[in-house]
Amino acid sequence: MSDPKGPAAPKRPIPYLRWWIGVLLFIVTFINYVDRQTLSALSPYLKEQYGWSQGDYAFVVNAFTISYTVMQSVVGRLLDVFGTRLGIGVSVAFYSLMGALTAIAGGKYSFAAFRFLLGAGEAANNPGGAKAVSEWFPVKERAWAVGLYNSGCAIGGAAAPFIAVPIYLYFDSWRPAFVITASMGFIWLLFWLLLYRRPEEHPRISPKELAHIQAGRATAAAGAAEAPVKIGWLKLLRYRQTWGLVLGRFLLDPFWFFVTNWFALFLTSKGFSLKDSAMGFWAPLLAAGFGNFFAGGLSSWLVARGWQPGRARRAVLLFFGPSMVLIALSLFTDSYALLLVVFSYATFAYTCCGTMFLTLPTDVFHTRAVGSVMGLAGTSAGIGTLITTYLIGVVSDKFSFTPVIIVASVIPVLATIVFVTMVRAGKKPDPDGILMKF
Repeated sequence: MSDPKGPAAPKRPIPYLRWWIGVLLFIVTFINYVDRQTLSALSPYLKEQYGWSQGDYAFVVNAFTISYTVMQSVVGRLLDVFGTRLGIGVSVAFYSLMGALTAIAGGKYSFAAFRFLLGAGEAANNPGGAKAVSEWFPVKERAWAVGLYNSGCAIGGAAAPFIAVPIYLYFDSWRPAFVITASMGFIWLLFWLLLYRRPEEHPRISPKELAHIQAGRATAAAGAAEAPVKIGWLKLLRYRQTWGLVLGRFLLDPFWFFVTNWFALFLTSKGFSLKDSAMGFWAPLLAAGFGNFFAGGLSSWLVARGWQPGRARRAVLLFFGPSMVLIALSLFTDSYALLLVVFSYATFAYTCCGTMFLTLPTDVFHTRAVGSVMGLAGTSAGIGTLITTYLIGVVSDKFSFTPVIIVASVIPVLATIVFVTMVRAGKKPDPDGILMKF
Protein backbone atom coordinates (compact mmCIF):
# COMPACT_ATOMS: atom_id res chain seq x y z
CA MET A 1 0.00 0.00 0.00
CA SER A 2 1.45 3.36 -0.98
CA ASP A 3 2.11 6.08 1.56
CA PRO A 4 -0.92 8.43 1.47
CA LYS A 5 1.34 11.33 2.35
CA GLY A 6 3.44 10.80 -0.80
CA PRO A 7 7.21 11.22 -1.03
CA ALA A 8 8.91 13.57 1.43
CA ALA A 9 9.29 17.12 0.15
CA PRO A 10 12.90 18.07 -0.69
CA LYS A 11 14.61 20.20 1.93
CA ARG A 12 14.85 23.90 1.25
CA PRO A 13 18.33 24.86 -0.05
CA ILE A 14 20.55 26.96 2.18
CA PRO A 15 21.72 30.05 0.26
CA TYR A 16 25.51 30.34 -0.14
CA LEU A 17 25.97 27.03 1.64
CA ARG A 18 29.69 26.85 0.79
CA TRP A 19 30.32 30.01 2.80
CA TRP A 20 28.50 28.55 5.80
CA ILE A 21 30.91 25.64 5.49
CA GLY A 22 33.73 28.20 5.41
CA VAL A 23 32.39 29.81 8.59
CA LEU A 24 32.33 26.42 10.32
CA LEU A 25 35.96 25.88 9.32
CA PHE A 26 36.86 29.32 10.68
CA ILE A 27 35.14 28.61 14.00
CA VAL A 28 36.82 25.24 14.50
CA THR A 29 40.22 26.75 13.68
CA PHE A 30 39.49 29.53 16.20
CA ILE A 31 38.65 26.91 18.84
CA ASN A 32 41.70 24.85 17.88
CA TYR A 33 43.99 27.81 18.53
CA VAL A 34 42.29 28.92 21.73
CA ASP A 35 42.84 25.40 23.07
CA ARG A 36 46.42 25.41 21.82
CA GLN A 37 47.34 28.93 22.98
CA THR A 38 45.84 28.67 26.45
CA LEU A 39 49.18 27.23 27.57
CA SER A 40 51.15 30.05 25.92
CA ALA A 41 48.84 32.71 27.39
CA LEU A 42 49.34 31.27 30.88
CA SER A 43 53.02 30.40 30.43
CA PRO A 44 54.40 33.30 32.54
CA TYR A 45 52.18 32.20 35.47
CA LEU A 46 52.93 28.49 34.99
CA LYS A 47 56.68 29.14 34.80
CA GLU A 48 56.52 31.11 38.04
CA GLN A 49 54.35 28.50 39.84
CA TYR A 50 56.36 25.45 38.78
CA GLY A 51 59.80 27.06 38.49
CA TRP A 52 60.24 26.06 34.85
CA SER A 53 63.28 27.19 32.90
CA GLN A 54 63.06 28.13 29.24
CA GLY A 55 64.23 24.59 28.48
CA ASP A 56 61.45 23.09 30.64
CA TYR A 57 58.85 25.14 28.80
CA ALA A 58 60.37 24.09 25.47
CA PHE A 59 60.05 20.45 26.60
CA VAL A 60 56.31 20.89 27.21
CA VAL A 61 55.82 22.73 23.92
CA ASN A 62 57.77 20.11 22.00
CA ALA A 63 55.60 17.32 23.38
CA PHE A 64 52.75 18.89 21.44
CA THR A 65 54.92 19.47 18.39
CA ILE A 66 56.18 15.86 18.23
CA SER A 67 52.71 14.32 18.03
CA TYR A 68 51.41 17.14 15.82
CA THR A 69 54.32 16.50 13.46
CA VAL A 70 53.92 12.74 13.22
CA MET A 71 50.14 12.82 12.97
CA GLN A 72 49.99 15.44 10.19
CA SER A 73 50.92 12.88 7.56
CA VAL A 74 48.84 10.13 9.18
CA VAL A 75 45.63 12.14 9.46
CA GLY A 76 46.15 13.68 6.02
CA ARG A 77 46.14 10.20 4.54
CA LEU A 78 43.16 9.14 6.72
CA LEU A 79 41.18 12.16 5.56
CA ASP A 80 41.68 11.11 1.95
CA VAL A 81 40.59 7.56 2.80
CA PHE A 82 37.68 8.11 5.23
CA GLY A 83 36.50 11.56 4.22
CA THR A 84 36.45 15.08 5.58
CA ARG A 85 33.31 14.86 7.72
CA LEU A 86 34.35 11.85 9.79
CA GLY A 87 38.03 12.79 9.96
CA ILE A 88 37.51 16.30 11.30
CA GLY A 89 34.68 15.18 13.60
CA VAL A 90 36.79 12.51 15.33
CA SER A 91 39.72 14.92 15.59
CA VAL A 92 37.72 17.66 17.32
CA ALA A 93 36.10 15.24 19.77
CA PHE A 94 39.50 13.81 20.73
CA TYR A 95 41.44 17.05 21.17
CA SER A 96 38.61 18.73 23.07
CA LEU A 97 38.70 15.86 25.58
CA MET A 98 42.49 16.10 25.88
CA GLY A 99 42.31 19.86 26.33
CA ALA A 100 39.86 19.48 29.21
CA LEU A 101 41.93 16.73 30.86
CA THR A 102 44.96 19.06 30.92
CA ALA A 103 43.31 20.57 34.01
CA ILE A 104 44.49 17.57 36.07
CA ALA A 105 48.16 18.07 35.11
CA GLY A 106 50.52 18.60 38.03
CA GLY A 107 53.93 19.36 36.58
CA LYS A 108 56.22 19.35 33.57
CA TYR A 109 55.80 15.70 32.62
CA SER A 110 52.04 15.49 33.01
CA PHE A 111 51.63 18.75 31.08
CA ALA A 112 53.82 17.28 28.36
CA ALA A 113 51.73 14.09 28.24
CA PHE A 114 48.46 15.95 27.73
CA ARG A 115 50.02 18.33 25.23
CA PHE A 116 51.28 15.31 23.30
CA LEU A 117 47.74 13.94 23.05
CA LEU A 118 46.32 17.38 22.22
CA GLY A 119 48.77 17.69 19.33
CA ALA A 120 47.76 14.30 17.95
CA GLY A 121 44.14 15.43 17.76
CA GLU A 122 44.73 18.93 16.46
CA ALA A 123 46.89 17.68 13.57
CA ALA A 124 43.81 17.20 11.36
CA ASN A 125 42.87 20.89 11.26
CA ASN A 126 45.00 22.14 8.35
CA PRO A 127 44.77 19.04 6.12
CA GLY A 128 41.05 18.81 6.85
CA GLY A 129 40.40 22.49 6.22
CA ALA A 130 42.28 22.46 2.92
CA LYS A 131 40.50 19.30 1.80
CA ALA A 132 37.09 20.81 2.64
CA VAL A 133 38.00 23.93 0.66
CA SER A 134 39.03 21.82 -2.33
CA GLU A 135 35.66 20.04 -2.18
CA TRP A 136 33.45 23.08 -1.68
CA PHE A 137 35.05 26.05 -3.44
CA PRO A 138 35.90 26.83 -7.07
CA VAL A 139 39.48 27.86 -7.81
CA LYS A 140 38.74 31.60 -7.95
CA GLU A 141 37.33 31.55 -4.40
CA ARG A 142 39.76 29.20 -2.70
CA ALA A 143 42.24 31.80 -1.46
CA TRP A 144 39.34 33.71 0.13
CA ALA A 145 38.07 30.49 1.71
CA VAL A 146 41.53 29.52 2.99
CA GLY A 147 42.02 33.06 4.30
CA LEU A 148 38.69 32.80 6.11
CA TYR A 149 39.35 29.52 7.89
CA ASN A 150 43.06 30.16 8.46
CA SER A 151 42.31 33.52 10.09
CA GLY A 152 40.89 31.45 12.93
CA CYS A 153 44.51 30.63 13.88
CA ALA A 154 45.42 34.25 14.44
CA ILE A 155 42.10 35.40 15.87
CA GLY A 156 41.90 32.38 18.17
CA GLY A 157 45.46 32.96 19.29
CA ALA A 158 44.74 36.66 19.85
CA ALA A 159 41.59 35.82 21.82
CA ALA A 160 43.28 33.17 23.99
CA PRO A 161 44.85 35.55 26.55
CA PHE A 162 41.59 37.49 26.85
CA ILE A 163 39.83 34.21 27.63
CA ALA A 164 42.45 32.29 29.61
CA VAL A 165 44.00 35.08 31.70
CA PRO A 166 40.67 36.48 33.04
CA ILE A 167 39.57 32.92 33.91
CA TYR A 168 42.88 32.42 35.73
CA LEU A 169 42.49 35.70 37.63
CA TYR A 170 38.82 35.01 38.49
CA PHE A 171 39.40 31.50 39.85
CA ASP A 172 42.97 32.15 41.05
CA SER A 173 43.82 28.90 39.26
CA TRP A 174 44.88 27.92 35.76
CA ARG A 175 42.88 24.66 35.75
CA PRO A 176 39.39 26.01 34.89
CA ALA A 177 40.84 27.79 31.84
CA PHE A 178 41.60 24.47 30.14
CA VAL A 179 38.17 23.00 30.91
CA ILE A 180 36.21 26.03 29.74
CA THR A 181 38.13 26.53 26.50
CA ALA A 182 37.92 22.81 25.63
CA SER A 183 34.12 22.75 26.01
CA MET A 184 33.73 24.92 22.88
CA GLY A 185 34.87 22.05 20.67
CA PHE A 186 32.06 19.74 21.77
CA ILE A 187 29.44 22.40 20.99
CA TRP A 188 30.93 23.00 17.52
CA LEU A 189 30.94 19.29 16.77
CA LEU A 190 27.12 19.15 16.85
CA PHE A 191 26.86 21.79 14.10
CA TRP A 192 29.55 20.08 12.01
CA LEU A 193 27.82 16.71 12.01
CA LEU A 194 24.51 18.34 11.12
CA LEU A 195 25.80 20.51 8.27
CA TYR A 196 28.80 18.94 6.54
CA ARG A 197 28.53 16.68 3.50
CA ARG A 198 30.30 16.72 0.13
CA PRO A 199 28.52 19.12 -2.28
CA GLU A 200 27.36 16.25 -4.49
CA GLU A 201 25.78 14.52 -1.47
CA HIS A 202 24.32 17.51 0.37
CA PRO A 203 20.51 17.67 0.62
CA ARG A 204 20.48 21.44 1.25
CA ILE A 205 22.59 22.69 -1.67
CA SER A 206 20.87 24.42 -4.57
CA PRO A 207 21.43 23.12 -8.12
CA LYS A 208 22.80 26.55 -9.05
CA GLU A 209 25.44 26.53 -6.30
CA LEU A 210 26.43 22.93 -7.05
CA ALA A 211 26.90 23.80 -10.73
CA HIS A 212 28.96 26.87 -9.72
CA ILE A 213 31.27 24.73 -7.56
CA GLN A 214 31.71 22.00 -10.15
CA ALA A 215 32.28 24.41 -13.03
CA GLY A 216 34.96 26.29 -11.08
CA ARG A 217 37.07 23.33 -10.10
CA ALA A 218 40.53 22.97 -11.59
CA THR A 219 40.88 20.56 -14.49
CA ALA A 220 43.46 17.83 -14.71
CA ALA A 221 46.60 18.45 -16.69
CA ALA A 222 46.62 17.33 -20.28
CA GLY A 223 47.38 13.66 -20.82
CA ALA A 224 45.77 12.55 -17.52
CA ALA A 225 44.47 9.03 -17.14
CA GLU A 226 40.70 8.70 -17.44
CA ALA A 227 40.39 6.33 -14.48
CA PRO A 228 41.64 7.56 -11.05
CA VAL A 229 44.91 5.98 -9.95
CA LYS A 230 45.80 5.08 -6.38
CA ILE A 231 47.54 8.00 -4.70
CA GLY A 232 50.06 7.14 -1.98
CA TRP A 233 52.88 9.02 -0.31
CA LEU A 234 55.58 7.51 -2.54
CA LYS A 235 53.75 8.58 -5.68
CA LEU A 236 53.26 12.12 -4.36
CA LEU A 237 56.92 12.42 -3.40
CA ARG A 238 57.86 11.97 -7.05
CA TYR A 239 56.51 15.45 -7.77
CA ARG A 240 58.74 18.51 -7.51
CA GLN A 241 55.72 20.50 -6.34
CA THR A 242 55.27 18.23 -3.31
CA TRP A 243 58.89 18.80 -2.30
CA GLY A 244 58.50 22.55 -2.76
CA LEU A 245 55.59 22.58 -0.31
CA VAL A 246 57.36 20.21 2.10
CA LEU A 247 60.68 22.12 2.16
CA GLY A 248 59.08 25.56 2.10
CA ARG A 249 56.93 24.83 5.13
CA PHE A 250 59.87 23.19 6.93
CA LEU A 251 61.59 26.56 6.73
CA LEU A 252 58.69 28.97 7.20
CA ASP A 253 56.30 27.40 9.73
CA PRO A 254 58.70 27.66 12.71
CA PHE A 255 58.41 31.45 12.45
CA TRP A 256 54.73 31.27 13.37
CA PHE A 257 55.33 28.95 16.30
CA PHE A 258 58.15 31.15 17.53
CA VAL A 259 55.67 34.01 17.87
CA THR A 260 52.78 31.98 19.30
CA ASN A 261 54.89 30.02 21.80
CA TRP A 262 57.63 32.47 22.74
CA PHE A 263 56.50 36.06 22.25
CA ALA A 264 55.15 36.45 25.79
CA LEU A 265 58.46 35.15 27.17
CA PHE A 266 60.41 37.41 24.79
CA LEU A 267 58.55 40.38 26.28
CA THR A 268 59.34 39.13 29.78
CA SER A 269 63.01 38.97 28.81
CA LYS A 270 62.72 42.65 27.83
CA GLY A 271 61.69 43.47 31.41
CA PHE A 272 57.92 43.76 31.02
CA SER A 273 55.55 42.52 33.75
CA LEU A 274 53.97 39.07 33.71
CA LYS A 275 50.56 40.58 32.94
CA ASP A 276 51.88 42.77 30.10
CA SER A 277 53.79 39.82 28.68
CA ALA A 278 50.81 37.45 28.87
CA MET A 279 48.43 39.94 27.29
CA GLY A 280 50.88 41.42 24.79
CA PHE A 281 50.75 38.85 22.05
CA TRP A 282 47.15 39.69 21.11
CA ALA A 283 48.44 42.40 18.75
CA PRO A 284 50.66 40.22 16.50
CA LEU A 285 47.97 37.56 16.33
CA LEU A 286 45.23 40.03 15.48
CA ALA A 287 47.44 41.47 12.73
CA ALA A 288 47.95 37.93 11.47
CA GLY A 289 44.19 37.60 11.07
CA PHE A 290 44.14 40.62 8.78
CA GLY A 291 46.98 39.09 6.77
CA ASN A 292 44.88 36.04 5.96
CA PHE A 293 42.06 38.14 4.52
CA PHE A 294 44.34 40.58 2.72
CA ALA A 295 46.34 37.88 0.95
CA GLY A 296 43.25 35.83 0.16
CA GLY A 297 41.55 38.86 -1.33
CA LEU A 298 44.61 40.02 -3.26
CA SER A 299 45.36 36.67 -4.90
CA SER A 300 41.67 36.08 -5.68
CA TRP A 301 41.52 39.53 -7.27
CA LEU A 302 44.51 38.65 -9.44
CA VAL A 303 42.97 35.32 -10.48
CA ALA A 304 39.68 37.04 -11.32
CA ARG A 305 41.62 39.32 -13.66
CA GLY A 306 43.08 36.45 -15.63
CA TRP A 307 46.22 35.49 -13.72
CA GLN A 308 46.89 31.77 -13.38
CA PRO A 309 46.33 30.73 -9.73
CA GLY A 310 49.95 29.62 -9.28
CA ARG A 311 51.30 32.94 -10.56
CA ALA A 312 48.96 34.91 -8.28
CA ARG A 313 49.98 32.92 -5.20
CA ARG A 314 53.70 33.28 -6.01
CA ALA A 315 53.37 37.05 -6.43
CA VAL A 316 52.04 37.38 -2.88
CA LEU A 317 54.81 35.14 -1.54
CA LEU A 318 57.51 37.09 -3.38
CA PHE A 319 56.48 40.37 -1.79
CA PHE A 320 55.61 39.41 1.78
CA GLY A 321 58.12 36.60 2.45
CA PRO A 322 61.28 38.72 2.23
CA SER A 323 59.58 41.62 4.06
CA MET A 324 59.51 39.53 7.26
CA VAL A 325 63.16 40.55 7.73
CA LEU A 326 61.74 43.62 9.50
CA ILE A 327 61.40 41.56 12.67
CA ALA A 328 65.10 42.30 13.22
CA LEU A 329 64.07 45.83 14.26
CA SER A 330 62.88 44.36 17.58
CA LEU A 331 66.54 44.04 18.59
CA PHE A 332 66.95 47.82 18.58
CA THR A 333 64.09 48.93 20.83
CA ASP A 334 62.71 48.37 24.32
CA SER A 335 59.49 50.21 23.59
CA TYR A 336 56.49 48.00 24.36
CA ALA A 337 54.35 49.69 21.69
CA LEU A 338 57.03 49.51 19.01
CA LEU A 339 57.72 45.84 19.75
CA LEU A 340 54.02 45.11 19.25
CA VAL A 341 54.09 47.00 15.94
CA VAL A 342 57.19 45.16 14.65
CA PHE A 343 55.89 41.73 15.56
CA SER A 344 52.44 42.64 14.25
CA TYR A 345 53.81 43.43 10.80
CA ALA A 346 55.92 40.26 10.84
CA THR A 347 52.91 38.07 11.61
CA PHE A 348 50.78 39.97 9.08
CA ALA A 349 53.38 39.17 6.41
CA TYR A 350 53.68 35.58 7.61
CA THR A 351 49.95 34.90 7.29
CA CYS A 352 49.90 36.53 3.85
CA CYS A 353 52.40 33.81 2.94
CA GLY A 354 50.60 31.19 5.02
CA THR A 355 47.34 31.68 3.17
CA MET A 356 49.19 31.06 -0.08
CA PHE A 357 50.98 27.88 0.98
CA LEU A 358 47.73 26.49 2.37
CA THR A 359 45.91 27.40 -0.85
CA LEU A 360 48.56 26.07 -3.24
CA PRO A 361 47.91 22.34 -2.56
CA THR A 362 44.26 22.85 -3.54
CA ASP A 363 45.41 24.50 -6.79
CA VAL A 364 48.20 22.08 -7.61
CA PHE A 365 46.77 18.66 -6.72
CA HIS A 366 43.55 16.77 -7.35
CA THR A 367 41.19 16.82 -4.37
CA ARG A 368 41.90 13.09 -3.87
CA ALA A 369 45.49 13.99 -2.94
CA VAL A 370 45.05 17.29 -1.07
CA GLY A 371 44.82 15.76 2.41
CA SER A 372 47.90 13.61 1.88
CA VAL A 373 49.99 16.49 0.47
CA MET A 374 48.91 18.79 3.29
CA GLY A 375 49.80 16.08 5.78
CA LEU A 376 53.28 15.59 4.33
CA ALA A 377 53.90 19.34 4.32
CA GLY A 378 52.53 19.62 7.85
CA THR A 379 54.82 16.87 9.10
CA SER A 380 57.78 18.64 7.53
CA ALA A 381 56.68 21.90 9.15
CA GLY A 382 56.40 20.12 12.48
CA ILE A 383 59.92 18.71 12.20
CA GLY A 384 61.23 22.21 11.54
CA THR A 385 59.26 23.56 14.48
CA LEU A 386 60.44 20.75 16.76
CA ILE A 387 64.07 21.50 15.97
CA THR A 388 63.71 25.26 16.33
CA THR A 389 61.68 25.06 19.55
CA TYR A 390 64.44 23.02 21.17
CA LEU A 391 67.11 25.40 19.89
CA ILE A 392 65.18 28.49 21.01
CA GLY A 393 64.97 27.07 24.54
CA VAL A 394 68.69 26.29 24.65
CA VAL A 395 69.87 29.53 23.03
CA SER A 396 67.59 31.83 25.03
CA ASP A 397 68.60 30.12 28.31
CA LYS A 398 72.36 30.29 27.63
CA PHE A 399 72.50 33.57 25.73
CA SER A 400 69.43 35.63 24.83
CA PHE A 401 66.73 35.93 22.20
CA THR A 402 69.04 37.99 19.95
CA PRO A 403 70.43 35.07 17.87
CA VAL A 404 66.89 33.71 17.56
CA ILE A 405 65.58 36.99 16.11
CA ILE A 406 68.49 37.21 13.65
CA VAL A 407 67.79 33.72 12.28
CA ALA A 408 64.02 34.40 12.21
CA SER A 409 64.63 37.43 9.97
CA VAL A 410 66.63 35.45 7.39
CA ILE A 411 64.82 32.11 7.06
CA PRO A 412 61.62 33.51 5.42
CA VAL A 413 63.74 34.72 2.48
CA LEU A 414 65.05 31.20 1.91
CA ALA A 415 61.54 29.74 2.23
CA THR A 416 60.24 32.16 -0.39
CA ILE A 417 62.91 31.08 -2.86
CA VAL A 418 61.92 27.44 -2.37
CA PHE A 419 58.20 28.10 -2.84
CA VAL A 420 58.43 30.24 -5.96
CA THR A 421 61.01 28.08 -7.76
CA MET A 422 59.67 24.60 -6.99
CA VAL A 423 55.87 24.98 -6.85
CA ARG A 424 55.32 25.64 -10.55
CA ALA A 425 53.39 23.87 -13.28
CA GLY A 426 55.35 21.10 -14.96
CA LYS A 427 56.24 21.27 -18.64
CA LYS A 428 55.30 17.64 -19.23
CA PRO A 429 51.70 16.34 -18.96
CA ASP A 430 50.85 14.29 -15.87
CA PRO A 431 49.52 10.89 -17.01
CA ASP A 432 48.04 10.11 -13.57
CA GLY A 433 45.85 13.21 -13.34
CA ILE A 434 47.22 14.17 -9.91
CA LEU A 435 48.60 17.56 -10.98
CA MET A 436 46.01 20.15 -12.00
CA LYS A 437 46.34 23.13 -14.34
CA PHE A 438 47.56 25.96 -12.15
